[in-house]
Parts: sequence; structure tokens; C-alpha cells
Amino acid sequence: MDLRCLSTFIQIAELGNFTRAADKLGYSQPTVSFQIKQLEQELGVKLFDRVGHTVSLTDDGREALVYAQNICRMAQEMTLGASKNFEPSGTIRVAMADSLCAPLVLKRFVEFRALYPQIAIKITTAGTTELFRLLDHNEVDLVCTLDAHIYNTTYIIRNEEKLGAHFVCSPKHPLAQAETLSVEALLQEPFLLTEKGMSYRQLLDSKLAEDSLEINPIFECGRADLVCKLTEENAGISFLPDYVTEKAVQSQALVRLPVEDFEIELWKQILYHRDKWISPQMKVTMDYLAQISLQE
Repeated sequence: MDLRCLSTFIQIAELGNFTRAADKLGYSQPTVSFQIKQLEQELGVKLFDRVGHTVSLTDDGREALVYAQNICRMAQEMTLGASKNFEPSGTIRVAMADSLCAPLVLKRFVEFRALYPQIAIKITTAGTTELFRLLDHNEVDLVCTLDAHIYNTTYIIRNEEKLGAHFVCSPKHPLAQAETLSVEALLQEPFLLTEKGMSYRQLLDSKLAEDSLEINPIFECGRADLVCKLTEENAGISFLPDYVTEKAVQSQALVRLPVEDFEIELWKQILYHRDKWISPQMKVTMDYLAQISLQE
């Protein structure tokens, strides 16, 4: 069985398009079509359904893809085993929630760079819906979400971590000493929040909407660190993940408010598409991101 045909099959499955696979592999489209036809004849199954300009795996194709990825991985491992000087190299495209960018990148990137100097990481920040659009169209290799727990068999979860999130205010705020608060009372105060529709802000809005409630913030910004700093300065109340506010809470620059019957389950997850080929550089990048706990 020709490994080039298997590699072409994997690329088409990832990209969902014969032309884009041909461009990526440096082949002509007739060559790519011939390789797939040859592979289908050899296996005796139809690998793709073609409807208009849409290409999708058949059930047999999906099963064959697992074997193709395993065969190519073993061939790659054999090549790497024979090369003592091999270093993972290439660009890994990561999409993540804006609030994850600083904690995931700053903690260990210098260490990662020292270990893998041939790997470049390109980060795109977006809301959860856009993250998965990028992943589905193979415009990124993996995503890091900060949202409700994602359950979807289309994606493989490489790592996940459950996180807390609370309403917070300055110790100087009149509500800082309250023993218990209702959400309704809290919403009378000026709010500082991250952008509408983004990760935990979306979860907050959805939770409030269940009780026909809404927040109209006086300040919105994608940078959670800036929102946190303004809250410390008593510019208003905010709702932020605990990993963002932990240092300020420990130093008593912020207070977490005891709000009745209000809990949001927040998850950091690292996911990739089930049809994605896991290259050595993608594997070590996922391992690097998975090692970083936001609760440390």
C-alpha cells in the first residue's frame, strides 16, 4: 500500500476538499483524485461522498482513516527512530479564548521554546463558536476553550480542568462585607465585564437570562487582567474566573461575593478534531499546554 496515497487520503479528510489537499501536498488535482481512486480500488470501499463542492467521509472512509493514521504514524516513528538528530519542527496553529492567552503562554513558553526551538506557535483568539468553526475547517490544529464542558464526538479532549468563577469587588465596596447577596441586588451595581458572547461572559448572560435578568455593564473589554485591575480600584463589580482573581483575593485587593443560588461550571479544555493527523510537533505542543494548570 502506497504511503503517499494514505497521506493524501488523510489530508483530504482533514481539509474536506480535494483542491486544498492538492495545494498543500504540491500535487495536481488529477493526481490527488487518481490516488484516492487507486486507494478505493485497493480497499474495495468508497472513501468519500461528493455532493457538489462538499466532500465528507463515508462510514467506511472514517474506519479506513483510523488505519491510515496509524500506518502513517508507525512509518513516521520508524523514520524518527532511525534519526538520532530529529527535532519536531513546523508551525502549530492554536485558537483559544482571549482570557486563556496570557496564563497559557506566559507560564512556560520560554521553557517550551528552549526544548523545541524549531516549533513556531501561532495563536488566534476568538469566542467558542468561532473556535470550533476554525477547527472544523482545519484553519487551526487545536483549540483551548474556557466555557461550559464540551461534549461532542467530533472532537477529542486532550486535557480538561474544572475552574471556579465568582462575582468580585474591592474591599472598599459597600457590598464587600455582606454575608449573603441576591443576584437581583447585585445587578443594581455598576459592572465591569469581559466582552459579550465570549466564554464565561456568555455563560453568565445565559444563566441570568434563565431568570429574565440582564447586566448592562459600564465597561467591557476582552482583557480579563484589565477588568480585574479596574475592579481592584473599586470602579465596579465584576464576574471573573478564580484563576484571574486568585492573587488579588490572596492579597486582599479583591473580595469574592457570597451570592445565593448562583453557580457557573467553567471548564478549560484542549480539543482537536477526531480526523486530525497528530504530528510530532502537534503532540508536544498539546503536551505543553496540558501540563499548565490554571489553578497552580
